[in-house]
Amino acid sequence: MNTPGRISTAQVKSYLLDLQDRICRALEAEDGAAIFQEDHWSREDLEDSGSGTVLGGGGRTRVFTGGAVFEQAGVNFSHVTGASLPPSATAVRPELSGRSFEALGVSLVVHPENPHVPTSHANVRFLLAEKDGEEPVWWFGGGYDLTPYYPVTEDIIGWHQAARTACRPFGEDVYPRYKEWCDRYFYLKHRNEARGVGGLFFDDLNDWGFERSFEFMRAVGDSYLDAYRPIIRRRKDQPWTERQRQFQLYRRGRYVEFNLVWDRGTLFGLQSGGRTESILMSLPPLVSWKYNWQPEPGSEEAALYACLTPRDWLAGH
Repeated sequence: MNTPGRISTAQVKSYLLDLQDRICRALEAEDGAAIFQEDHWSREDLEDSGSGTVLGGGGRTRVFTGGAVFEQAGVNFSHVTGASLPPSATAVRPELSGRSFEALGVSLVVHPENPHVPTSHANVRFLLAEKDGEEPVWWFGGGYDLTPYYPVTEDIIGWHQAARTACRPFGEDVYPRYKEWCDRYFYLKHRNEARGVGGLFFDDLNDWGFERSFEFMRAVGDSYLDAYRPIIRRRKDQPWTERQRQFQLYRRGRYVEFNLVWDRGTLFGLQSGGRTESILMSLPPLVSWKYNWQPEPGSEEAALYACLTPRDWLAGH
């Protein structure tokens, strides 16, 4: 592992706060009606009775509901500390047990009202784990993924082109590697089904050294709007029917299932004593489940399921 002589989280925090500002301004501009409500939260340096962990830090949560385009959008910044890493972080790296930690990140989820505009998610983060007498352990992570209801090939290709463009300065192998990781990560094992059409996912990134790894995280964070904003503009005024709305609410159930059952970020936030309201803002405001429902063969709803098998969307582009 390539570790710098001294790590300061100040520059990471400065970038993340600016990223949150830029994305919020862009989403407000695309919606045209809603304004983010901002909550500053903090937690005292005290012992969590459930885990015995000394907790500290806080964050800046921004959420709006009932917009003209977005039914709910949340863009959160958090910077939390603890005396020991939670189980979700040490399950695959038990050698980090007992280390104190500092975690910073921006996480966002956008749930449009129009079924023709896909749901999107993005996250970029940095974690530093320390122990007296030992070298600090740090890594970057993040990515973004797209969850359409009525998929359009043009939109999916554009999304992946933006992801590939962000990765290309770091090596031709980076996009296909992190695209494949995204396909594996955002997968509902209990359904044997992908959550959406993928994007990028990376974690534990430190092989390039601090500065280069930080540069890559910034490239991913900065490219999110390049990937998503063109889709919003193409689809937000497209008419939709009540049938399409009901299918959107049904498919949102898959989003809830993934976030509550499989998502490591949700588990880390809850296990590390994060703010529950901020963590669960990722869930859609309206959702439905139907027992053993299946789309009609040949219907526009059935077309979605044909897109949920991971593939190379950029083949030939």
